[in-house]
Amino acid sequence: MSFSTENPMQALANRMTPKFAVSYLRVSTRGQAERGGGADEGFSIPAQREANKKKALSMGAIVGKEFVDRGASAKSADRPELQKMLEYVKENVGRVDYVIVHKVDRLARNRGDDIDIMRTLREYGVQLVSASESIDDTPAGMLLHGIMSSIAEFYSQNLATEVKKGMTEKVKSGGTVARAPLGYNNVLQIDDKGREGRTVVLDEERAPLIKLAFEEYATGNWTVEALAEYLAACGLTTRAPPRIPSTEISKKSLYQILINPYYKGIVVYKNVEYNGNHPPLVTPELWQTVQDVIASHVNGERTREHPHFLKGSLYCRNCGSRMIINYTKSRSGTRYPYFVCAGRHTKRVKDCKQRAVLIYEVERQVEQIYERYSFPLAVRKYLENFLQAGIRSEQEKSKAELNGLRREKDKLERQRKKLLEAHYNDAIPLDLLKSEQQKITKQLTAIDHEIKAHEKASDSILACLTDAMELIEDCGRTYHMATDQMKRMLNQSLFSKLWIGSDGRVTAEFAEPFRTIIEPVKDILAEYNKEKTRGTEMLTDFFSRLSNHIQKFFADGWNNDFLARPKGLEPPTFRTGI
Repeated sequence: MSFSTENPMQALANRMTPKFAVSYLRVSTRGQAERGGGADEGFSIPAQREANKKKALSMGAIVGKEFVDRGASAKSADRPELQKMLEYVKENVGRVDYVIVHKVDRLARNRGDDIDIMRTLREYGVQLVSASESIDDTPAGMLLHGIMSSIAEFYSQNLATEVKKGMTEKVKSGGTVARAPLGYNNVLQIDDKGREGRTVVLDEERAPLIKLAFEEYATGNWTVEALAEYLAACGLTTRAPPRIPSTEISKKSLYQILINPYYKGIVVYKNVEYNGNHPPLVTPELWQTVQDVIASHVNGERTREHPHFLKGSLYCRNCGSRMIINYTKSRSGTRYPYFVCAGRHTKRVKDCKQRAVLIYEVERQVEQIYERYSFPLAVRKYLENFLQAGIRSEQEKSKAELNGLRREKDKLERQRKKLLEAHYNDAIPLDLLKSEQQKITKQLTAIDHEIKAHEKASDSILACLTDAMELIEDCGRTYHMATDQMKRMLNQSLFSKLWIGSDGRVTAEFAEPFRTIIEPVKDILAEYNKEKTRGTEMLTDFFSRLSNHIQKFFADGWNNDFLARPKGLEPPTFRTGI
């Protein structure tokens, strides 16, 4: 016969003391946590809590501590409340008897995480209990636990696979798989048979402002920061998530909008582009123009100090640096504005000897350049007629090349379509699709550029020529009467650079098409404008030299730069940061 050494009173006290249980609750999404049922708890969390309490009472235990992960996936054990629970178990060794969950899949849907969690619980003498499943420390209970854990992992992985498959099929048909960006709204629609479908529609309030953002930035007259401030003043705000008010559009948010191809009708999924069903806000041409402007800002964007209509057009003849504005104060306190070489001023160029030149002197010399190269009406008409005849001849020659480019574009677009179809039929892997798609896109971009150059020549070269000729006809008087803003635009249009030499003399380097028109005849043109009377002999000599130059120009071949519309001559717009 054996006798127990345990004190009868102590044994009675132990049997009467309830076991201590910890309850762990989890819902997968924030929506589940907030969908009805009270603040932050939805319907699922209270249901799990009630089931866990009932299970604890059935085992003679009380729930002394609760941990709740709201909107946390069980794919990973890196959940804040789960980690706090495990830490609590470690800190209270011998006190915690049970960890109760509603189901095993609330704890983990990954077999490896489940093994690690169970190892920790067993190490500290804690038993895992499921309120809905017969799991305990018996061999049968452990077997069931292993089976349920494997089922949970299978369910999680299979669900992820099905979701990805569904998303892929959706983008193939042009759908949007995530929340549409600013300017669009995701809408739930129900058809006459009660079936639900989600689609994307334009946000009537924000879409016009997003379109305005692309149109304004494409002009090149804005920084992203200045445009964001302007759009905020126009009323563009972010969407308001739950409990967070909407805010004004920021520079970072606007930049992400400007580079997002979704706005031209393209859905990108896993780095593959698909044609979307949603209404595009901008044309592909406008979107590409914006990308080109962004790429041109390689040195960033900044607001200029000391604005002046000549700033940005003047360069040092000695070292090639830009000329910047600097103010010098005399002994009497008078401030004198000068153009100085940026290379010498910042000591970046040590051997530059460029002296400072008074701004007023530079302004006077630039006005003289305009006066020297003004085209009289008779000269303008003669030159314009001559050029128009040559342009029409060249347009006929370019039609055959344009047709060839369009055929090549159609061929590449068919190849891209076949490539996608092959991928849909599992004939080629995703990485090969991406590689080939990038090659075709690069080729199409180059062809589009060539087509646009030809179309520009076909559709607008004559109008551009008229613009250019009107600009240089009596341009001295036009420049003298212009506002500072118009003077800046004229300078940026006519000249690629204005050079200041060490002697303070200003010389002009013309931009196309004015280089082609003016450069070869600028000396005789200056003489022609200098004369008070223009005799028949001088006029005949001028027209003869001009004709020889134009004939040589067309004999050498077409210059695409000559076809470009003079830049900087768009109608004035509200501008900041230039």
